[in-house]
Amino acid sequence: MGSKNKLKRFKENETFTNVFQPTREEVVGDQFPLKGKWSSDFFKNDNPIVLELGCGKGEYSVGLAERFPEKNFIGIDIKGARFWRGAKTAVESGMNNVAFVRTQIELIQHIFAENEVSEIWITFPDPQIKYKRTKHRMTNAEFLERYKKILKPNGLMHLKTDSEFMHGYTLGLLHGLGHEVIYANHNIYKNEGAPAEVTGIQTFYESQYLEVNKPITYIKFRIK
Repeated sequence: MGSKNKLKRFKENETFTNVFQPTREEVVGDQFPLKGKWSSDFFKNDNPIVLELGCGKGEYSVGLAERFPEKNFIGIDIKGARFWRGAKTAVESGMNNVAFVRTQIELIQHIFAENEVSEIWITFPDPQIKYKRTKHRMTNAEFLERYKKILKPNGLMHLKTDSEFMHGYTLGLLHGLGHEVIYANHNIYKNEGAPAEVTGIQTFYESQYLEVNKPITYIKFRIK
């Protein structure tokens, strides 16, 4: 993507009422005004809040929001030029149950209060295969603790990935730490009983993986 195109998207993001781009200083200083007030001040309802972490172009957030109008969805990504597409689609479609925040995943506790979130989706994260990159894996023990703090009791987690490594690493970690694995499959599109929201919504890259028969894996779990 050219730099002119990026700048244009950044500028357009600033005009969208469903996009929030706080500075790191604001977030770390706990000055983000919607923390603990997403339901009352933005969505203006008490519907469950669902996050998509590392939302990319926002296709999954928008797809889930269309499928589940009784829930509110928030896509999180540090690259605003990417989720511009999802934000624009939501605005043009008049969808009031989806928003986007430009921030880093490790700062999530500064964006949401304790027990504010009902579900978290992690879709196609970088598997960070090298051992020295373990701390950056979005399902490592440290990240799971962050998620637990903002999730409601019995809140749900979803991991959808094309990485067998990430799938295996996460399953092993969940079992080792005593978390509850509700559902796991290493080739979700070959499984007849797969949840509809997992196979019914596809990202741009996911559809490309499927064209070359690359297996897509999925885990649904609870952090204990």
